[in-house]
Amino acid sequence: MTSTNSSPSARDAGAAVDDGHTDDEHIADGVLESDRLIERGPGPRESIRSLRRSLNISSVGAGVVSAVFGCTGPALIIVDGADSAGLTPGQTVAWISAVYVVGGLISFIMGLYYKQPIVGAWSIPAAALVVSSLESYSLAEMIGAYLVASVLVLVLGLTGWVRVLVAWIPMPILMAMIGGVLIRYAVNVVDATAAAPIVVAAALLGYVLLSRFVRQVPGVVGALVFGVAAVLITGGMDSSGNGFTWVTPELTAPEWNLFAMLGVGIPLALVIQAENIQSMGVLIAEGYRPPVNSITVISGAASLAVAWMGGHNASIAGPMTAICGSPEAGRLRRDRYASVLVNGTIFVTFGLFASVAVTLVTTLPAALITALAGLAMLGVLLTAFRGAFATSTFRLGALVAMIIGLANVTILGISAPFWALLGGLLVSLLLEFDDFRRPQGATDQEKEAA
Repeated sequence: MTSTNSSPSARDAGAAVDDGHTDDEHIADGVLESDRLIERGPGPRESIRSLRRSLNISSVGAGVVSAVFGCTGPALIIVDGADSAGLTPGQTVAWISAVYVVGGLISFIMGLYYKQPIVGAWSIPAAALVVSSLESYSLAEMIGAYLVASVLVLVLGLTGWVRVLVAWIPMPILMAMIGGVLIRYAVNVVDATAAAPIVVAAALLGYVLLSRFVRQVPGVVGALVFGVAAVLITGGMDSSGNGFTWVTPELTAPEWNLFAMLGVGIPLALVIQAENIQSMGVLIAEGYRPPVNSITVISGAASLAVAWMGGHNASIAGPMTAICGSPEAGRLRRDRYASVLVNGTIFVTFGLFASVAVTLVTTLPAALITALAGLAMLGVLLTAFRGAFATSTFRLGALVAMIIGLANVTILGISAPFWALLGGLLVSLLLEFDDFRRPQGATDQEKEAA
């Protein structure tokens, strides 16, 4: 069985030799005193002291790309859903402002304290669940359900149960879930190419040129620059909107509907925690030891604040954490935390000027955003699949987890990461039970001897 933050293991040893640096130089890659309820990290003083070195073109580029991804398509999910539910413009702006401002603050808190690329945001599957539920319940009743979900997630963190849960999940199954869930972003690049061949071709060209000839700069930065240039040259900006308008956020008091609290609140808590576990897996795949309990606690606590402002629950964003934690964000893992500070700055600014910002992001073509997200995932996917199938254990469970994650299935309002983990675990328990008795860090010969 695995342990994401227990005693030193093979994974921690890998962190110690990354890029030829010592364990002391990589102390920020780990979590200190992980047996504490709230794991201790290097602290903001250490992060601020090394920020000048860590804030480079790679970390800035990854932070911008992840923020562009988070502020475009996902924002439109909220806008479209709020419009379909008949919310007022003030309620819509309050929703968007809450999730982006609080998400950005989470990035600052976690990035500075733990010196890890932990990106605060909100769950896209949770937003989809909320949008569909608004057909049956009022916004006030949904806010009551948000608060119930927030308390459930907070209890999961404060009791330490989440640490036991994550520690028990076999690493190959967790990595396969990450690969299955995230691979669709890479696959979508093909569809984006068909939809906007010139723009995406320019982005791909920028990615290849920088990856091949300017390796100090991540390829995704070249994709962003070349892609935007192609959009401007071809006139691909959507200027069909009605211009910029300022809308004052409108707060809504919660109402307590038992059916909404049970039918939406409980599934929403599961969706949020599935997103958090996905993000933890992304960090583990990149060689970090994420603060499992702290991630859950801050998600629950921040969700309480977001709910009172009219937004749905906060979480750690899997895709954006993948972008900010990947090699595209910097050759050294210890420097990648700076990318979440860039992301957090853009998120907070986006949230504060939500009514104007939403109009702005709708001018960017969706195909370019899709291409950028897919290219940014390539390194993470390679790492995830190596972790899923490099050993002889849990292979069938990992394969099933990958398939379910790839299918992107949603059942009872709960998204794919949860079902991928559950399906992979059930298959391994039924057909690969002996693998649970073998040490995960052992070689194949040692496992056979065991």
